[in-house]
Amino acid sequence: MPGARLLGVLEGDPHHPRLAYLKRPEPVRDELLALAEPVSPTRLFRFAAPCAGDACQHFDGSDCRLARRIVEGVPQAVNAPPVCALRPACRWWLQEGVDACHRCPMVVTESYGELDGSDQLAVAAEPAME
Repeated sequence: MPGARLLGVLEGDPHHPRLAYLKRPEPVRDELLALAEPVSPTRLFRFAAPCAGDACQHFDGSDCRLARRIVEGVPQAVNAPPVCALRPACRWWLQEGVDACHRCPMVVTESYGELDGSDQLAVAAEPAME
């Protein structure tokens, strides 16, 4: 995606991931993506990109429904907002404030929980929830 940056590296285990933030987000390059081989880069890395607006299934014309659902339905992961170089331009921060930051370290692109309601992130990310 144009403008995407590597925000951090995932730590923990597949069912309890946590993001280790980079001090300075890096532009996404082929060399960086190759470091994840043989698995998908989204299993190891967390990326951030500019809001895609109407091209995104979670955008309602003015707000990100995904950010809202995560803040409303997922318990916070940390008590203090993580140090994040992207915060001044972060759509979630601008829309949901510190509540989004309290959940950000546990947000992953690929969820490994079952969609039975036990994985609150997967349930919040389901477009059918719109």
